[in-house]
Amino acid sequence: MAGQNLKGIQRLKAAWSNSLAGVKACWAHEEAFRQEVVLTVLATPLAFYITEIPTERALLIGSLLLLLIIELINSAVEATVDRIGLEYHQLSGRAKDIASAAVLFGSLLVALTWLLILL
Repeated sequence: MAGQNLKGIQRLKAAWSNSLAGVKACWAHEEAFRQEVVLTVLATPLAFYITEIPTERALLIGSLLLLLIIELINSAVEATVDRIGLEYHQLSGRAKDIASAAVLFGSLLVALTWLLILL
């Protein structure tokens, strides 16, 4: 694990590198993340077109970014559970289901935010 016992700028560089590695890994292994990134890339300019109100833009774009954050955490949970063992265990299934439910609620937040601002 890069970044152990580092201080200052070196710690920040290591953290940045680890974060980029996480994004790359999620992009490579998670189709849902790729779809959500494409949605975010396409919808962000649309947010600037739809409204001139900064708060509404922040809500539109922020909801999309929050969905990406939730998907990253969901993917981390799934990878951790799979690392522990691929055989079925009730607690492993529960952890994956709960993380998936977080993505569902994030998706609902995006849809609700966009609908309320568009209508």
